[in-house]
Amino acid sequence: MLTAVYKSKKKADTFLFVEKRDDFSKVPEPLMAMFGKPQYVMLINLAKRVQLGVADLDQVKQALTDNGFYLQLPPPQTNLLAEHRKQNGVDSD
Repeated sequence: MLTAVYKSKKKADTFLFVEKRDDFSKVPEPLMAMFGKPQYVMLINLAKRVQLGVADLDQVKQALTDNGFYLQLPPPQTNLLAEHRKQNGVDSD
């Protein structure tokens, strides 16, 4: 299963996987507007992959089959202040 990967110039660490290179016809227009002009990164064969960096390989394959695209968002950022308060036994109230 070949897929083309693009990164967003508007959103850091956000990637869009599509079935065919430069074919964004299955990607909803509001998503494309938020994503901005896609910047081509690479073409990969998912069938030969055991894992992907951050994304779950099975989820990516399923989304490509069902929707024709997969959007990879960056992992949520840790709230360092809340984590520090929790480690020091301080209530967040």
